[in-house]
Amino acid sequence: MFDKALILEYLTKIEETVLHIQDRTQNINSVEDFLKTPNGVDMLDVAIIRLEAIGETIKKNDKKTEGLLLSKYTDIPWRKIMRMRDIIAHHYFDVDEEIIFDIVKNDLNQLLDTVCNMQSDSLLKESPHDPASINLS
Repeated sequence: MFDKALILEYLTKIEETVLHIQDRTQNINSVEDFLKTPNGVDMLDVAIIRLEAIGETIKKNDKKTEGLLLSKYTDIPWRKIMRMRDIIAHHYFDVDEEIIFDIVKNDLNQLLDTVCNMQSDSLLKESPHDPASINLS
C-alpha cells in the first residue's frame, strides 16, 4: 500500500499551484497579454513553471499509487499533463504560449475540481486495518 498522507499532501500542492496560476493570470485575456509587456512575460513564466510542477507531482502520485488513483478519474488527460511537464523541462524554449494560454484559461478549473474530489476519495481514507491509522498511545 502507499503513503496516503503523502498523496494527500501532493494533491494539496497541486490544488494550491492551480489556484496560484489562476490568481497570477487573472488579468491575462489573450496570448498577446502574455507577450506584450515584461509583466506579461513574467506571468507566462509563472504559468509554465507551475504547470511543470503540477506535471511532476502528478507523475509522483501515479508512481506512488501504482496508477490506482489516476485511473479512477478518466475525465482528466493525465498522460498529456505528464508529457507537458517533460516538454517544459526538456524543451523550455519550444513551449507554445498559445497552448499555455489555452491550458490556463480552459483546463485548470476541471483539474482543480478533480483534484478536490480526489482528496475525498475512499482510496485515500484511513481504514481501521491500516497500520498508519493504528493508535498506539
